[in-house]
Amino acid sequence: MLAEVDLFGVFVAPLSIYAVAAVFVTLLLRSILWRTGALGWFWHVALFEIALYVCVLCLLILYV
Repeated sequence: MLAEVDLFGVFVAPLSIYAVAAVFVTLLLRSILWRTGALGWFWHVALFEIALYVCVLCLLILYV
């Protein structure tokens, strides 16, 4: 678990760092799923992408 990060004199919560990292991981996974055609399996793609982001964020918090 990360501690607070000092960013130009402002302490930033570790959750915000995990959230930014989860965005990049989700974008990477989304591009892989798009290229393989797996996004066509889901009836509501936006709902799937939000769920994927939440899952990635939870996994980052638990295991990093």
